[in-house]
Amino acid sequence: MLLLNNARIRDLKARGQLLKPTLRVGKEGLTPQFIAALNDALKHHELLKVKFDHLKDQKKELAPQLAEKTGSHLVTRVGNVVVLYRPKPPGKTNPATD
Repeated sequence: MLLLNNARIRDLKARGQLLKPTLRVGKEGLTPQFIAALNDALKHHELLKVKFDHLKDQKKELAPQLAEKTGSHLVTRVGNVVVLYRPKPPGKTNPATD
């Protein structure tokens, strides 16, 4: 996995503050369906915000699991929100913008 330097992490945190939560962790937790939806969202957006609507007392343990299960970086966790980053593979472009 690509290591992020401090400048890149600061940039990602700043960009993450402007995002609205893409997905919300519900009372079912990190189900295979939730992980699949998160993986799909990361294919289209490199940077995502995920909000913990439920399981708030477990967010410290679950946030790193989200990153691990999706092959993404945990950029920040503030309150009930985490920001995840997974760069698009080289050579992959977004057909909507081409």
